[in-house]
Formats: sequence, C-alpha cells, structure tokens
Amino acid sequence: MSVSGRRRYLSHYLGEMRRRFALRLAAFRVTVLPGTGGGPKRLVVAPTDLHAADPFIADEISEGRFPLAGRLVDTQGYSPFAVELPSREFANRLHSFSWLRHFRATRSDERYAVARRLTDEWIATHGRRISGIAWDPDITAQRIIAWLSHSTIVLKHADVRFYKRVLKSLKMQLRYLELTAKHAPDGETRLRIRTALAVATVSLSSSNGRLKRAARLLDRELDRQVLGDGGHISRNPRVGLELLFDLLPLRQTYVNLGFDPPARLMPAIDRMYPALRFFRHQGGELALFNGATTTLSHELMAVLRYDETAGRPFKALPHLDYHRLAVHETVLIVDTGIPINTAMSKTAHAGCLSFEMSSGKHRYIINSGTPRFAGENYRQMARATAAHSTVTVNDTSSFRIAKSSITGPIFAEGISEVQVERGEFEDGSDGLIARHDGYLAPFGLIHERTLQINAQGTQIRGNDRLVQEDGSDPPVNLQTLAVARFHIHPLIEIREVDAHEVRLLAPDGESWVLSTSDTDIKVEDDVFFADPSGIRASRQIELHFQHGDSLEIQWVLSRVSTSLSA
Repeated sequence: MSVSGRRRYLSHYLGEMRRRFALRLAAFRVTVLPGTGGGPKRLVVAPTDLHAADPFIADEISEGRFPLAGRLVDTQGYSPFAVELPSREFANRLHSFSWLRHFRATRSDERYAVARRLTDEWIATHGRRISGIAWDPDITAQRIIAWLSHSTIVLKHADVRFYKRVLKSLKMQLRYLELTAKHAPDGETRLRIRTALAVATVSLSSSNGRLKRAARLLDRELDRQVLGDGGHISRNPRVGLELLFDLLPLRQTYVNLGFDPPARLMPAIDRMYPALRFFRHQGGELALFNGATTTLSHELMAVLRYDETAGRPFKALPHLDYHRLAVHETVLIVDTGIPINTAMSKTAHAGCLSFEMSSGKHRYIINSGTPRFAGENYRQMARATAAHSTVTVNDTSSFRIAKSSITGPIFAEGISEVQVERGEFEDGSDGLIARHDGYLAPFGLIHERTLQINAQGTQIRGNDRLVQEDGSDPPVNLQTLAVARFHIHPLIEIREVDAHEVRLLAPDGESWVLSTSDTDIKVEDDVFFADPSGIRASRQIELHFQHGDSLEIQWVLSRVSTSLSA
C-alpha cells in the first residue's frame, strides 16, 4: 500500500473506532440513563407506504412461516424473535418490520391481531436492551417508519396498555436514533435515520421545536447527500429509489397536516427524479452499478407515478460521473467515476469504464450486479472488476480492497484519476473516450476505452487500449494478461457464428452481432448476481488482448434486421 493509501486507511480506521465508541455510549445512555420528559402522548397520522403488498405473505406469517430475504423459516409455533435465524439479511428484514405492509393488504382484523402480537413480542424480547442486529441504526430507522406507517392496523382494537407500550418503545428507539444519527455509517443509513426522525415528529404529537429541529437536520443531510445532478453520494442507482420510498410519503404527510415541509425536501426530490430516469433502461430496469441489484418494474413505477419533472433523461450526471449514450431505442450507460470518499467505497464496485447496453425492451450487456440476499462472500465477489463489462489486467481489480473488522472492506488503492472526453458529431452519432489509471501502479498501464453509437442507433463501435502513462504503447510483456469482458443478460441467447463473431438473440427475435478481427471471441460460463430469484447461471463474452505492437482491441456491435435474424 502506498504512503497516501496508508494515510487514508489509518484516518478511516480511527474514524470508525470513534464512531463505534459513540454508538456504544449512546446505547448505554438510553438503556441506563432514561431521558427526561414523557415522550410522545399519541399518534397523529400514519404516513403512506408506497411499497407493493402481498396478502399471501401475511397469511404465511400468520401461520408461523416467514418468507423473508429469499429464505423460508417455519417457527414451529415459537416467536420469530426467539428462534435461530438463517442469515443476517433475514434478521435485517425481520427486525425492520417491513413485512407489516403485507398485513394491511389483507383487510382482516384477524391478521391485524397477528401483526399486533408480533409487535408486542418484539417489544418484550428486544425492546428493553439495546444490542444486536435488532438495534442496528439503519434497521431501527426502518422499524420506526414501518410501525408509524402501519400504526392503524397494529393498534386497531388494541387495549390502552398495548398502546402505551408501543409509544414507550417508540420513545426509546427515537432517543437512540437522536443520539446516534451523526455517528451512524455515512450515506444511505444516516439519511434514513434523519428521515425516520422527521417522520416521527409529524406522525406523533411533537412540540414545534422538535418539528423544526428534525426538519433542519434532515435538510442538512439532504444537501450533503443528494448531489447537484440528483444522484446519491453512494453512486448506487438504486439508493435514490429506496430513499424516495421514504421521502415521498414524508412530503405528503407534511402537506396533509398543513405543516411547512423541510426547505430542502422538495428540491431534493425534484433533483432525484431525473437521476433515477437517467439510470433507467428502455425496458424499465435500473442499471447495475455500484451495489445496485435488480429493480422490479412495479417498484420503479410506484415512485415514478409521482414524478413531476418530465423530460428526456440527461446525457450525463457530472457530479456522479456517469454518461448516457442514447439514440432511438439503443442505450449505453457508462460508469466514468470513482467513490466520492473512503466511507462510500465500502459498498462501491471496481467497475470504472464498465457499461450496460440495452435495445428496445431488452438488456443485452450488463454488469453482474449485487445479490439481493446472498452472503458477504458473494457480495465481495460482485464488487470485483471481473464482474463488470470492462477490462481487467492479470485478473486484478482496478481498485484493491483493504479489510479489517473495524473498517470493513474499503478501497485502499486503485484509480486516482479518470479522464473523459464526450463527443457529439455532425452526423448525429454520439460517443466518448475515457481512461483510468487503476492499473498504473501495479502494471504501468492506463486503460482507455472509446465508445461511439451511430446516428441510427444500429451500430456501436468500441475500442479498448492499454497504454503507458504518456500514451505510448507498452513494451511487449508476455506476463500481461488482459481481458475485455461483456456480461450477457441471462435472457439473451448467445449463438457462436465463427471465431470472430457471435450473435446475441433476444426472446422477441431482435438480435445484435458482436464482432472483432483483433482476437478470437470466447464464450464462457458466468453468474448473474442480481437476478430477483437469486444468483443464477449466465454467460459472458471474453476478448483476450494479443501481444504485438500494441495492446488494443477494436470491436463492433451491430443490430441485425428482423428478417436476417429469423
């Protein structure tokens, strides 16, 4: 690790130590030193939950079978909070109470009673002592929002004692979040905490001072995390969607009660919508960059129906460093950036200069994405450069990960600079040239990628080069093994035509041909991490750089007419 890398790592390490100490201190203060004041006296309103609900899931839970995070746990009559859970992700979903929305969809008092019983069991099991996953700040924030959003069903036909237990538990959870908010992990978690605290002040009876303080602190976090182009500092396209699921109901709750919303809330929402549409492919899916997983169409439509910022997607997000090349039905989305800071690198992917390509309703070339429910090992595999549609050198990622029990898996070494030149041409074609220095320190190489799409949207020309820092061709080194990978969506069939050409065939018959004369095309096994059903097998195309006067591969993607592809 370089001197600058060691300094960044040490700085982050010490910051994490301070943050963890602050969280433990907050837990001690809440548990041992109860706050003064009576806390909230009553619930005023239940914010809307925009997530889709399935009454079948509520029926299963009522029978003691919990289908969460890709697993099914049968509690055999025991409380789910008293049995061994199969995974951390399952525990997160269970303790977040996000499943309460499914009970609302049943419209059944009998099912509401089950929701009430499970809430009471959580209070009895975990509500008195702050420890474990149940009190993770992010999970606590999600639980508060879920309890408040579905309070009408949880409290329906409840007796006074249960009502008071819920309010008392909410008081404890809210005090914990107030003490931990500024020490919580940076990014989505910290913003969700501020959102939960704001939701609580409008949903519960609160003083004017508490309302203003929660709004002011939410404004501060929105300004810091939602950048000028509407993207989130994590650079993860899906985070914007997740935040809108919470921010939109919050905005509407302020309006319904006649309160002035936080000053930065509406401008932030208005910025986030164009960024969300920027990452949307023609078929409605979000691009898979930097931790994003598959987004189901109904999830995206649940928030896009409130979009009042209509218009064509931007050609670039300059703060996040992404570019979009779109002509007619053909779309390329390209990652030309790096993590904004060390803390954000903990979930970032080493996918600089990777791209996704869609045509019509189909995604052809993708990144492998992040698994929704798989374990940590798979999540780390998904972060590697090889899991992205870009170039790797000697099976090395463009960012190298340093990991400890304190810092987590952060980027310590790798890309320090990305250069981009965007070009729009007189003939209507669009393109860019981008380069990064992620392989300069270990191998003395710069990766340069050129992408250009013609005016008809029927042909994409690509050029991948590995050059020295001054732009010259490197000397021949037989130890350098470079590969350009194109991860193909599982629904796309790959037909090998010959050594230099393959056909990509969509289910509806539309097809594209990938060809190159610089190397043989290899079709290899692959995995798609982000499938809604879990990790599944797929295929990838590999172009291996040949040693010669230069390390360069030119390739072409061409759409084939329907008559020719039949």
